[in-house]
Amino acid sequence: MIYVQTAKWIDDVRNERGSDVIIMLVGNKTDLSDKRKVTTEEGERLAKDLSVMFIETSAKAGYNVKSLFRRIATELLNKENPAPRHDDLIEIKLHDVSKDTDFHQRSCWC
Repeated sequence: MIYVQTAKWIDDVRNERGSDVIIMLVGNKTDLSDKRKVTTEEGERLAKDLSVMFIETSAKAGYNVKSLFRRIATELLNKENPAPRHDDLIEIKLHDVSKDTDFHQRSCWC
């Protein structure tokens, strides 16, 4: 049931905000391992199926909390400054005019 609700919530967010929104599935309370309802593997699989990031944390113990925010910040930076696509690059070849005697005879260095 929780998986269906999570998938619906993520679909609602993407429909409202667009597909480029950053979503992270967070498994909290890892300090209460004896009360765990979802395994790490299940969380990772669900995150992969939903195309979202996944991390487990414990706010009480401070486990992975900074890492959570670092990953979100990194993802935000990657969305703002995407790596250049190779089809956007233009090759420029420079000619060394210091060795071109013909150029020096025709040019004024004023």
